[in-house]
Amino acid sequence: MNDKKINSIEVTNVTKVYNTGASSTKALKNANLTIYDNEFFTLLGPSGCGKTTLLRLIAGFEDITEGTIKLFNEEIVNLPPNKRPINTVFQHYALFPHLNVFENVAFGLRRLNKENNLIEKRTMEVLDLIQMKDYATRKSNQLSGGQQQRVALARALAPKPKVLLLDEPLSALDLKLRQAMRVELKTLQRETGITFVFVTHDQDEALSMSDRIAVMSSGQVQQIGKPSEIYEYPANRFVADFIGETNLLNATVEKIDGKSILCRLPSGQILNATSKSKVNSGQKGIISIRPEKLIIKKKSSNERDLKGNLGQSTYLGTDTQFEVILGKDLSLAIRMQNSPLTSDTYKLGDPVFVSIDDDAARFLIN
Repeated sequence: MNDKKINSIEVTNVTKVYNTGASSTKALKNANLTIYDNEFFTLLGPSGCGKTTLLRLIAGFEDITEGTIKLFNEEIVNLPPNKRPINTVFQHYALFPHLNVFENVAFGLRRLNKENNLIEKRTMEVLDLIQMKDYATRKSNQLSGGQQQRVALARALAPKPKVLLLDEPLSALDLKLRQAMRVELKTLQRETGITFVFVTHDQDEALSMSDRIAVMSSGQVQQIGKPSEIYEYPANRFVADFIGETNLLNATVEKIDGKSILCRLPSGQILNATSKSKVNSGQKGIISIRPEKLIIKKKSSNERDLKGNLGQSTYLGTDTQFEVILGKDLSLAIRMQNSPLTSDTYKLGDPVFVSIDDDAARFLIN
């Protein structure tokens, strides 16, 4: 069996500059990424990082300043949006209020001059796919937010695009509906086999739905990888800080022993870390440690455990977040699963030790 991946979208050295002269803004800077066919790929980053600009360039709604974009190995930079086998679902679903659900979904097919029997067959197929067949005759303004989102998806899927672009389509929904729609979107992508390119600023959405993620900041792609790779092995300080929660500690490389890096904290304490980058003795950087990979103990027999005093604690339902103060301007956030004894065992000001899971600390150069 041939498991070779097929490239759906190739973005090569793409730069986008708005305006000229002193008022020019570089929204994208030499962006490079490859998205595979039948992949759920997410562009993740804060507002203004360039993710929506990149999506609009793929769709053809904006012109590229420099670089190339290929769709299934064909250059599409000069192809108008209506000639690209790509559809887009926007943040605000832009359904036609004067049309019922059926006609909203059929709209694109009618624009393509498809035959009436094919239009009816395909429209009912996608309404069945999104579990909205019983709502075919309802007007879009009679639907809930989640139902409107499904109809917008159905309309985009009806012409069978090769790629579906989704620009923060869940942001207008409340939390519980957003969580439910994450599962539905991922299921829909698997069932249709269409490449989904999803834009969001929500880390939970990206981690829970994506096959791979491109983390973006200031118009540049910072890291591309599977959700577990992005979370466990961030490429730099921005990725570590933006994805989930983490502790960031200034550190200096003391010694390198194979894959293990001994790092000294400003407090003088030594931590064991790993790094994906090549590092040298004496090199300065930061250590990233996820709060759930730390354990608080009353006593310690391990010289590598960090000694401190318990600061604030915050009850979060399934777990509690603790602050352990290691020294002046140096503290750690720690998350521990709750048990009947959790809140009673640790009190403000208590001397405690912090042990770190093996292979939990990452030394980052920037």
